Order: sequence, then C-alpha cells, then structure tokens
Amino acid sequence: MRIVLVGPPGAGKGTQATRLAEKLRIPHISTGDLFRANISRQTELGKLAKSYMDAGNLVPDEVTIAMAKDRMEQPDAEGGFLLDGFPRNVSQAEALDELLQTEGIKLDAVLDLEAPEDEVVKRIAGRRVCRKDSAHVFHVTYSPPQQEGVCDACGGELYQRDDDSEETVRTRLEVYHTQTEPIIGYYRAQGLVVTISAMGPVDEVTERALEALKSGK
Repeated sequence: MRIVLVGPPGAGKGTQATRLAEKLRIPHISTGDLFRANISRQTELGKLAKSYMDAGNLVPDEVTIAMAKDRMEQPDAEGGFLLDGFPRNVSQAEALDELLQTEGIKLDAVLDLEAPEDEVVKRIAGRRVCRKDSAHVFHVTYSPPQQEGVCDACGGELYQRDDDSEETVRTRLEVYHTQTEPIIGYYRAQGLVVTISAMGPVDEVTERALEALKSGK
C-alpha cells in the first residue's frame, strides 16, 4: 500500500506510522528521517537543506520533494510506503501526485488521525523529560513518575521542554490548521481520505487504522 499519514501534533502519528509500517511491511518515510539521513551522509540535498536550517529558515518545498522522490525510488519502497510529515501542504501534495503519475503509480489512502484539540494540548503539554537521559519520558497524567519531578530510572530532574509548552503547542496547531489540514480536503476530493479517531490505547488505534485501510472507510 501507498499511504499518506496526516493528523495534528500530538495525535500519535509517529507511533502509529512505525506500527502500521511494520504491520503492512512497507517502509516508514518521515520528513525528519529524510533530513537526518541526507545531512549525515552529506548528500548534495543534505548540504542544501542544512544551509537553510543553519540560517534558521524553512527548507524549501523543492528540496523536501527531491529527498522524498529519492527515497521512494529505493528498492524497499517498490511495494509501497507510508509517508509521515510529507506532504505538509497542498503544493507538496500536488508535486507528489505528479511524481507518482510519472512512475505510473498512485496513492491507496490518506489516513487522517483525529484528536480533539484540548486532548492534543493535554498530551503534549503534560510531557516531562529527564535532563540526564532524554529517552526517559513521563507524563503528568498518563504516566507520572513515582516522585514528582524526579526520573524513576535514574533520579534525574524532569522538566518540560520549550516545544511542549501549551503556548507553543497551540502555535503548532495553528500552523497545522493553516498549512497542512487543507491537504485533507485536497485528497478527499480524490476519494482517498480515511478518517479514524486517534483516541484510546495505542494498540486499539493501530487495529482501528488497519481495519479502516482494509475497508476504505
């Protein structure tokens, strides 16, 4: 299957993308991974992307699109792929359509993960990360530490990252609504959108997504 995964920050896209790609036996292609891979390998696209990032600017669509094209042409993506974070706007969605048409292939579905805005803010703003080891992550409501402000694993101080503050989360949501959400309408016009609730246990959301992709609803 060839799938685009969309949804607001905090809807669990990263978690579900990894799980769905594994279940469907297709590669998970995320924008972040594309940037990191190209930059670490010092490809021409990676060097170009880094020059924009170092200057504090957004990487232009054409660079992101070129990276995605290169990745989708790899042998492991011949049977399908799951795109996460790309396309992020209608211009990129149109460019993706052109790329796929050139290859004589098309998307099978656009999976839209829905979550109430207040829940998204609660999920992200409640995160607390260990200063000693950022792999240790807690949540004030869903997975609180045994002692408030202290990491269960190593005793390090838990803190809220700047990116996780409520103000920042609401700004990220505004950007999502303005830039990315319109692609849902773009793909809905093509009959590709499958919408599911991102609420509930992770396993249940995964099964819900698989069933929706299978039935096309």
